[in-house]
Amino acid sequence: MYSQIDANKRKTWFLISIFTMVIIGLGWIFGESAGVGNAGIIFAVVLATSMNLIAYYKGDSVALAASGAKEIQKTDNPRLYLLVENLAITAGIQTPKIYLIKDTAANAFATGRDPEHASIAVTTGLMEIMDDQELQGVLAHELSHIKNYDIRVMTLVVVLVGVVLLMSDIFLRSFLFRGGDRDSKANGVLLVIGIVLAILSPFFAQMIKLAVSRSREYLADASGSLLTRYPEGLARALEKIAKQDQPLKRANHATAHLFLANPFDPHVTKKFEHLFSTHPPIEQRIAKLRSML
Repeated sequence: MYSQIDANKRKTWFLISIFTMVIIGLGWIFGESAGVGNAGIIFAVVLATSMNLIAYYKGDSVALAASGAKEIQKTDNPRLYLLVENLAITAGIQTPKIYLIKDTAANAFATGRDPEHASIAVTTGLMEIMDDQELQGVLAHELSHIKNYDIRVMTLVVVLVGVVLLMSDIFLRSFLFRGGDRDSKANGVLLVIGIVLAILSPFFAQMIKLAVSRSREYLADASGSLLTRYPEGLARALEKIAKQDQPLKRANHATAHLFLANPFDPHVTKKFEHLFSTHPPIEQRIAKLRSML
């Protein structure tokens, strides 16, 4: 488990490096093709640095705000608060801040940069359809994301993927605005490279997000089951979520990978959809959990 935590910390800096290089590369090509020299690189460096800092320190706030989550105290929902508090004590971590999302869809997510700066958000729909053992299984899964430092990687991806999409959009719009004008053959080559990079960057960013999310879900399922000593609780919770199969009202692609189940389509059944889902097939997760019994 500790080796996995160390690996997640290394992946955090690897992700920052990769996204920063892509952003700076787009900025350099934009500057060269637009004839503004190093201004493109300077803009990209400033943007990348700013967004990396925002992603690291405020990425959780962005994710919570985007989901419409509201912080609660123990008096607001004693059942939820006490379950989180007891599981956090068992896990040996600080009790995270707790948020509620007013939505009838059953789902939850954890976010933050480390266990000392973490939050858990659950929907009102999840609270309504889960019994205590099932809810405990879900919360243990999210606390495992926190303890394993998955939240740092996953929260950073929210903002960094957004920056790559923004830079790609800026480049493509500027190219269209200038009508594809080329002052030289070299400039034309740069434009072609830039356009290809701008078009493919969102695809690669999505692939990174999918890879990060899927591997983390299996690990959190297993870690959460070890925490509760009752994998059947989470298995039953996932079955209920799949049966309800209700998308979140405020689902968005930037934060989709954070959630317990795919917020757009919790019960992904089509094989083609599996390729682009932020989560592994829910039946496979349930089967793995029940194999632990």
